[in-house]
Amino acid sequence: MTNPTRPGSEPVSAVIDLDRVDHIRQLVGERGANLRLVEKHTGAQVSVRGNRLTITGREAAVSVASRALTALAQLIDNGYPLMPHDIQKTLDMVLADKDAGVYEVFTDTISIPSSSRHVAPKSPGQKTYVQAMRDSTVVFAIGPAGTGKTYLAVAMAASALFERQCKRIVLTRPAVEAGEKLGFLPGDIAEKVNPYLRPLYDALEDMTDIDRVKQFIARGVIEVAPLAFMRGRSLNDSFVILDEAQNTTPEQMKMFLTRLGFNSRAVITGDITQVDLPPDRPSGLVHATHILEGMDGISVCRLTSADVVRHPLVARIIDAYDRDDSKKKPTSSPGSPGR
Repeated sequence: MTNPTRPGSEPVSAVIDLDRVDHIRQLVGERGANLRLVEKHTGAQVSVRGNRLTITGREAAVSVASRALTALAQLIDNGYPLMPHDIQKTLDMVLADKDAGVYEVFTDTISIPSSSRHVAPKSPGQKTYVQAMRDSTVVFAIGPAGTGKTYLAVAMAASALFERQCKRIVLTRPAVEAGEKLGFLPGDIAEKVNPYLRPLYDALEDMTDIDRVKQFIARGVIEVAPLAFMRGRSLNDSFVILDEAQNTTPEQMKMFLTRLGFNSRAVITGDITQVDLPPDRPSGLVHATHILEGMDGISVCRLTSADVVRHPLVARIIDAYDRDDSKKKPTSSPGSPGR
């Protein structure tokens, strides 16, 4: 598909040929937006003539641009519904690793029979996370906002439910802001905890229709279970998601993990840099990963700014905060809570 040439000291060039005009249009993007993004991030120049893309520039720039465009062309040729943010993630991958398997990452689809939405990882880190959820009984996903921790967990839970690998989905989250004393709030349990579980609802509603989600909740197929109400229960045939787990205490985390029954799986997500517990209270997420990592049946996935699937500025903001935190806290013990 690519044909790089280097005549003497002249700029390197490469060509990409596609068989179909509509595929070229997808690759080029609206008013050439995709190509401009490639040019901006690589420094190469990309021109279009008929079904052919010609890439010129310095050798390193042409190499990155041609790898990215070839990977995108392969996705389009195989019917992948290319989205604008896929261009940026492809560039991120090939810039970080010249051998990045872009096609393998983007096509690792999570099957949700009731949904027409395409859910798949957008980075090697997310692909590792998805595979861990397939292979392990308990998965800890640690990473900053926007890395797909919650969204991919909900997608896997929905897939398991619709493919009858489990009988229900249980969604839980510590209500730290309300001190877990939810009894004085109006409404039933679901209404009391709804503000805290909104990200989980949003992800579910994004994958299947709202009416069906409401029916599942009414029938208990999707259960809202505030962490404070989990004590004493055994969860069988369930896919359980504990979100915002950095705000659990070690005692709460132990209580949650020991609720797991037969034919059940648990995914625990959190960002250890955003702990809302009092300074003297250790994070149950930090503690649990410290003592459980490496145990058979348990996986710990650590996502980074490279896995962020939001506006590109979000990844740079996360990196800036990480640099600032590293200056303030040069050392920290494994069991101490992040802030």
